[in-house]
Amino acid sequence: MKLSAFTDVCLRTVMVLATPGTGQLTSREIADSVGVPYNHVAKAVLELRTLGILQVTRGRNGGAALSGEALDFSLGGLLRKLDKRTDIVDCTDHDAQSNCPLSGNCRLRAVFRQAREAFYASLDPLTIRDICPTSAAEPITLLPFPTVRGIS
Repeated sequence: MKLSAFTDVCLRTVMVLATPGTGQLTSREIADSVGVPYNHVAKAVLELRTLGILQVTRGRNGGAALSGEALDFSLGGLLRKLDKRTDIVDCTDHDAQSNCPLSGNCRLRAVFRQAREAFYASLDPLTIRDICPTSAAEPITLLPFPTVRGIS
């Protein structure tokens, strides 16, 4: 199972903000620290605020910080909320905008849906705290940002 680039940015944002001693950071500071374009981080911050993971303060001294209960949020639950895809496989032909001719008898989508839920269920017992650095001496190292496949 592959996470979307957006989910990846959200997780990186949370991990940076969860580093002990970090406090409040601007979207620009987060983007610089994780090596991701600013506009991607800004979208991630807005979504994470909507989900109650981040508290955002606007203005000159503003920025984002983890909410009080963020570290105890289930990782599986967070990934379910961030993953906007309805199916793992795409059963439409992007050129003709028609359904796959096998869609009437295909059980593949249901099997993949169950596999995705099993993946998330395996992450349910883990919390955000479990994936974050435990000290400021353990900085988040830059990972390459995934290439986003464009649809032509």
